[in-house]
Amino acid sequence: MLERCKTAQERWGGVHEIIDRWLAQRRQLIEAGMQLRERGEYTPTDTPKIQAFCELLVDYVSVGHFNVYEQLALEAKDFRDDHALTLLKELLPEIDGTTQLALEFNDKYDTKEHCNGQLEALLFSLQALSVIMAERFEYEDRLIKELHEAHSEQST
Repeated sequence: MLERCKTAQERWGGVHEIIDRWLAQRRQLIEAGMQLRERGEYTPTDTPKIQAFCELLVDYVSVGHFNVYEQLALEAKDFRDDHALTLLKELLPEIDGTTQLALEFNDKYDTKEHCNGQLEALLFSLQALSVIMAERFEYEDRLIKELHEAHSEQST
């Protein structure tokens, strides 16, 4: 889609929009996680909120892997930015590790049966996930700062 844009401004402006939407998803994910952690005790009536959180989590992780990182890599290649490509190679394995843990959380709580069978462990799982996701957000923020922002300046 973005590859068809005629000018650098159109193309990289489109990447900027993807990143903005993705960061808005991040904010939703964080807020939903905070609301769940604040509850402290969970009952089967909380299952729909937990499942909605799992959906936000998987959506956020997927957009990162299948849209954002891909577009950042294209930018780095188009700008012949060896530093950016090296940074991607360094950080993507770290991000992949957090993805695996996020997906494991999802697998534990994504269905009513899974969720209701493990409600007593949910607070601990949410706390552990929040630590992992905070690390991920730091990696992602570094990618955005060092790749996209640098290229945005070059394309204008």
